[in-house]
Order: sequence, then structure tokens, then C-alpha cells
Amino acid sequence: MRRRFAALPAALLLLSTMVPASAAASGGHDRPSSATATVTTSVETPPLYDDEAGGNASGDDPAIWVHPKNSDLSLVVTTAKEGGLRVYSAAAAELQSVVATAAPRADGVPGRYNNVDIAYGLDVAGRKTDVAVVSDRYNDQIRFFAIDPAGSDAAEPLTEVTAPELEFLFSPDRETVAEDQTAYGLAVYQRRGQTYAVVTQEGSTNIATARITTGPDGVGYTDVEHLAMPGEFPLPDGTTWVPCEEPGVAPQLEGLAVDRRTGTLYATQEDVGLWRVPLPLGSGEPRLVDRVKDFGVHDAYDPETEECAPVDPAAPSYGGKNLTADAEGVDIWYGPGRKGYVIVSSQGDDTYGVYDLRGQNPALGTFRVAGDGVDDVNGSDGLAVSNAPVGDYRSGLLVTHDEPETGSDVDPDREEDATGFSYVHWGDVAKALRLR
Repeated sequence: MRRRFAALPAALLLLSTMVPASAAASGGHDRPSSATATVTTSVETPPLYDDEAGGNASGDDPAIWVHPKNSDLSLVVTTAKEGGLRVYSAAAAELQSVVATAAPRADGVPGRYNNVDIAYGLDVAGRKTDVAVVSDRYNDQIRFFAIDPAGSDAAEPLTEVTAPELEFLFSPDRETVAEDQTAYGLAVYQRRGQTYAVVTQEGSTNIATARITTGPDGVGYTDVEHLAMPGEFPLPDGTTWVPCEEPGVAPQLEGLAVDRRTGTLYATQEDVGLWRVPLPLGSGEPRLVDRVKDFGVHDAYDPETEECAPVDPAAPSYGGKNLTADAEGVDIWYGPGRKGYVIVSSQGDDTYGVYDLRGQNPALGTFRVAGDGVDDVNGSDGLAVSNAPVGDYRSGLLVTHDEPETGSDVDPDREEDATGFSYVHWGDVAKALRLR
């Protein structure tokens, strides 16, 4: 069954979050931001290359699978777009490369895997199985990969178990899929015995949810529902702001994470900021938690340069202090009780914003990741964080995308095509920002 919700009016959504122009121009946060802290990493995955020799592999989004008994056997699963998936050990060694094969549909084509998350304990062929859940842009659907319980000791940690002939998430037919406004960001949430995926649409403000199902043919989904998020925003000066995009493209969302305690979705709209969205979709008002720094600056698109530039360079911003567009990856670190933190990658300035999971999600600070024997983390897209020990990361592990990858192990002739992922001790982040 498919149900669609109407778009929610932007004025309604922003009424409680928009601040007076004087306060907005200086940030308008519940808690002032301090100087950006720095943490270091010395561990990164081997570089991926988005060229023919590298299989058109471009890293994007990671997920962490924690082994239930031996954290040394845990896995990091990442997307590589047309290059499929990569599976890494807790020490960042590559264990498996999964080809982006054609989707199991009569009209299926080779995939492009964009985002990934983990569903735990699904009933697959009569066995409790953990599953990597992946968005496939070229087939506008979700793909599913069973995780071998041996983890990093398995010869092939992932095996595809996608059921055949799954419906498109956003497109009415294959011709529309070819227009590329398809499945993009993805997160999994599990509540009250059910497992769901939340998926965003590339080049659109749409979000979808789908209930994940299992059966003799594999893992699939049903009950797809949609919500259109705002694409334009009223400002205190009486104007309406529409984020500048190329023609035919709306301000899309990508990074997603669901608070497993409350069923609340945190979603990044790349040129807008961080949203908090009640689930199920349509059950309450979304709230804009934080805005990118140039929120409200009117830009114009130049078709010759294919870039946006301010109409008035001296015009004030109504944005915040913590996120520089694009706002990208998002995940949640869980503490005891209701404590926890929402971490967001601020791609435009190579930093990360941290927000309290409680209350009105006040900003707690920002940090960047510097390399220690490896390159600094630049232009991060997706990220994942675990509060459980993962191998040597006893205080928890943060994995973040790095683009461009510029370490000493990168072929200098292919540097502009190189991407990778870096591992960071969560305890270092907590210490740097004085988090509990």
C-alpha cells in the first residue's frame, strides 16, 4: 500500500524556529559556539578511485556493524557508488569488494549504491540475521545484504538477499528512474518489533519511509509513504528565500539518522540545515534545529559557471554558526538514559557539528579531524558512530568519509579521483568538546 502526505507549509514549520533578523545574523543559537576543536586520526582505509582502473569507485557513506561477542570481528560497510560496496575490518583493512550488480528486477540495471545502514536481527530464511541496507540510485530502490555472523573472519562478510521485483521508491516507471531523481540518503530504524527504512530523493525535498519485510524470496519492503519537506523559507525581512540550485533541482536532503529511543528522525537538508522530523511521517511538525551559515542569502544561478553567487554580496545572513553548506552526514551517539549527541558533517568547511540529543538539541561545539601520519579529513560526506567498543576503539568509533583523499598512499596522478574513510576514537571527540 502506498500513501502520500501533502507538503507541509514552510511558514508553519519555521514559525517557532526563525529568530529576529538581528539575532539571526549573529547565529541565533540556544548556546554559543566556541572555537573549533581538533582531534587526530592515524587510521584510514585504502584509497578508492573514481576512474576506469578503479572501477568508478567513489566513497560516500559508512555504517558500523558491531559483532555481538567479539568487537575485534566488527565490520565497517561503506558505499562506493558505481563501485558497489566495500567492507573493512576494525583496523581499516579491506575485506571485501561487492560489485554493484543489476537489481533483481526484469528491468534491473547495474546499481549505484549511495548510503548504507544496518538492520539487526531480521528473520532471513529462518535465521536471525543482521543486514546491510543500501540505497540504489540507478534502480530507485533499496538493496539488502546479509552479514555473516563470523564478521571479519568470514571469507565473504556480505551476501545479497534482495527480494525480486521490488517497487520503485519515488518513480512511477523505469523511464522516470533514468532521470536520476531517485533513492539517495538512507537510515534504518527498528521499533516495536518492526524495521523501517527512511530514504530521501535526490534533487527533491521528498522523504519516504518503507517497512522492511522478509520472506522465502529474500528481504524486501512495503507500505511506502512520502512527505515533501519545505523548499522555500519565509525570512524576518519579509522576503521568501529559495536555496539556489541548478534548474529543475530542489534543495535535497541526504544525511539521515533515527533516534532509536524516541523514533525521531534527524535529517540534513544540504543547503538548509539540520531538521528534526517526527516519525511516522506526518505525525507531527518538523523543526529546523540549526541552519547553514548562508541561510537566507539570495543567490542567482550562473549557467556558464554552473555555480550560484549572491545577488547582493553585502546582504546579511540568517544562518547559524556551526554548519557550512553542504550539511551532509548525520548519526547519533547514545549515552546512558536519554543522554546522547547528534553529529553532523559540515562539508563546506571540513568540520563537524555536535548537538545535544535532548530538549531543543542545543549546539555543543564543532571539531575537525587532522591526520597523524595520514592526511586531514576533507569534505566529509557520510559518517557513522558507535558507542560500543569496536576493536581497539574501546570508547567507541567514529568513521567519516574523506574527499579528496590526499595521503602518501594515493597515486598522485589519480589524486583528484581518490576518496577514503578515516577512523577516529570517539573518546578523543568527547574529550576535545568536554562531552560526558
